[in-house]
Amino acid sequence: MIGCLCIHGFTGSPYEVEPLAEYLNKHTDWVFSVPTLPGHGDNLSLKGVHYQQWIGHAEEELKKLIRTCEKVYVIGFSMGGMIASLLAAMYPVDKLVLLSAAAFYLNPKQMASEIKSMIVDTFKGNLNNNELFLRYKRKIKGTPITATIQFRRLVSYIKPLLPQIETPTLIAQGECDGIVPPKSAEYLYRTINATTKHLTYIKDSNHHICHCEEKDALFSQVFDFLMDGTTG
Repeated sequence: MIGCLCIHGFTGSPYEVEPLAEYLNKHTDWVFSVPTLPGHGDNLSLKGVHYQQWIGHAEEELKKLIRTCEKVYVIGFSMGGMIASLLAAMYPVDKLVLLSAAAFYLNPKQMASEIKSMIVDTFKGNLNNNELFLRYKRKIKGTPITATIQFRRLVSYIKPLLPQIETPTLIAQGECDGIVPPKSAEYLYRTINATTKHLTYIKDSNHHICHCEEKDALFSQVFDFLMDGTTG
């Protein structure tokens, strides 16, 4: 039996990775775990939550899969990609998939482009129909500065551990990501010590790579990577 852990990002929810989990579930008989990290989900409540709690929750979900499955794959999006990397460094993870993983964050050039689109929609009276605006408006209102500090501490804690990863790894990065710049994917590719590692760019994808227009091509790449050499 194969188990697959899918970890969402900072201020996010399983929604961020569910399209990929559903695609893989449809094409396999694997066991999936798509947890909601402490303080996250539809009702953001991040005040007083520490980054160790996010790691600990993902760690417990992984341990459950390791106890019952012959092979375990870990997929992480954004901050979840950093947590997934930590788990691969610490536990016997068979394959690792990093989606828009936040080793670095904020892409000023792309962020400026996204802000410009919001300004244009503001003048047109369409701001409340702008998907990016609606998504970030909720997150900005529900994210205390202390939570952002915890996120930064988590990234700083995990980055020195990346060279310990020897797990076969697929790194996917959207070229139009306004949150995580391409240099993040390039850094991960250089730093991870896996003999088998691949870096792929999704041309028109913004940060939420599992919801982009090219998601089917991305999911196919992830599926092929995870299935390569798999007999169970």
